[in-house]
Amino acid sequence: MDTKTNDGRRGSGHLKPTMMDVASRAGVSQATVSLVLNDSPGVRLSDTTRERVREAADELGYQLVRRGQRKPPADQTLIAFIADEIATDPWMALAFDGAREKALQYGLTACLTVTRGDPEAEAMVFNQMGEQLLGVIYGTILTRRMEPSQALLDHNTVLLNCYDAKRRLPSVLPGELVGGRVATERLIQAGRQRIGLINGQEGLDASRDRLKGYRQALSSNDIPFDADLVKWGNWEPSSGYEMTRVLMTMNNPPDAIFCANDMMAVGCFDALREIGLRVPQDISVIGFDDREIAQFTRPPLTTLVLPHFEMGEIAAEFLIDAAGGLKGGPTQIKVECTLVERHSVD
Repeated sequence: MDTKTNDGRRGSGHLKPTMMDVASRAGVSQATVSLVLNDSPGVRLSDTTRERVREAADELGYQLVRRGQRKPPADQTLIAFIADEIATDPWMALAFDGAREKALQYGLTACLTVTRGDPEAEAMVFNQMGEQLLGVIYGTILTRRMEPSQALLDHNTVLLNCYDAKRRLPSVLPGELVGGRVATERLIQAGRQRIGLINGQEGLDASRDRLKGYRQALSSNDIPFDADLVKWGNWEPSSGYEMTRVLMTMNNPPDAIFCANDMMAVGCFDALREIGLRVPQDISVIGFDDREIAQFTRPPLTTLVLPHFEMGEIAAEFLIDAAGGLKGGPTQIKVECTLVERHSVD
């Protein structure tokens, strides 16, 4: 019988180890294992993570079947990348770039279109591509649950930054809960014990998961959760500014602030500067998303990558795998949000 040991290895002694076994041993997602062992270009993973994955693979005797060993049908040359929105944030453009580059490695073309969730517009895209359509990547600006149209269900489709609650379609999502935990633990490692959180709007998946990660990190380090230290913003600099002012007027103000995105961290910096506090000498600040502006704040902002480029690559690999006859594996994977060290945390 195929049993598993506590470290995730299969205990029968007869079955070959799988990529899932390697992921369990290394403590990472299956997507991370795939990216490391395939030496995928441009992937931002820490050296420690890469070493841990390779050591786990060696210990288990896992041998990778290289991606180049399976190919999609020769007449299917197009990947449709459908986004619900692309103008308001850079995320879908980054995800499309990742999918496009992965498609080019296989001689495929990725085409981007914005349908704003209109099923008729989606069906028109599929009809225009006809038999050349290899598959569809459907992406959303906000991480959220969605109800796939019949056209999406009828095609080889991967959801990106969204998910089908019934798990009828595979999905690729950012690992925001773990990211929230990593951000908070980084502040704790800096010696901070009273950590404020300026979160996005209530009810959004990203806000919920980043809060869960924040609370997990506090609990793991025996720091009591204080609901007064959690403030709700709207992802914009103005709310980062306003909520920082509120936090710093508390009788016992925070000695660090985790801003759930970089734009709110920009407003946080402005408020702290007005109050006369120095970052990071008086108070540490960490962001999330790694927008371009994070490099140019003063001091440069320590943050976490929102990995949409890598998510686009992985979504394209899902499609190519399925078209080439390789199916199965996880129906939902979450991609690591890597910590980017700069100078706002001491």
